[in-house]
Amino acid sequence: MNKTVDYYFAPQSPWTYLGHARFLALAAAAQATVRVLPADFGKVFAVSGGLPLGKRAPQRQAYRLQELARFRDALKMPLQVQPRFFPVAGDDAGRLIVAVDLQDGADAALRLSGAVFSAVWVQQRDIAGAQTLDELLVECGLPPERLAQSREAAAQQRYDANAQAAIDAGVFGAPSYVIDGEIFWGQDRLDFVARKLKSD
Repeated sequence: MNKTVDYYFAPQSPWTYLGHARFLALAAAAQATVRVLPADFGKVFAVSGGLPLGKRAPQRQAYRLQELARFRDALKMPLQVQPRFFPVAGDDAGRLIVAVDLQDGADAALRLSGAVFSAVWVQQRDIAGAQTLDELLVECGLPPERLAQSREAAAQQRYDANAQAAIDAGVFGAPSYVIDGEIFWGQDRLDFVARKLKSD
């Protein structure tokens, strides 16, 4: 029986970017269903003890930069460790991904998600800006009206529901992949995700 993966992420997360293509490949290989769940991790952190980047200890912030560079080099992926537009609010991008998911389905939402990650971490574009989001829709071959729809109540309600679902599932960081109630936190856990998808 094919499995379902609840894919929780923040649109501005570098770790989600680093794992996105690999995750999609292994999910496709396992014929798994992916539920696309961008969420406001500010709400998740508020109940899980997490801190936004700017409030973390200097040692943790410095180590994060080292780890980003290590994974970039190990995975041979382009990544600006300190991109021009970061920190950046991810809520508008998250709601846009939700609107695309609602109207065009998960595959389109996953394609847009990948474009959003690359916009921040490779192209150094401002995903908090409407112009960038509009451009990303065009680049992904998606209807431009999705941007207006992302500001409507349905998208906001689903985006809020994703955060609550993450909290209810025990998720505390991004990306998190939840399969049969089991949480796999971080792109460095994708080997375990693959094993879980292959298990009965």
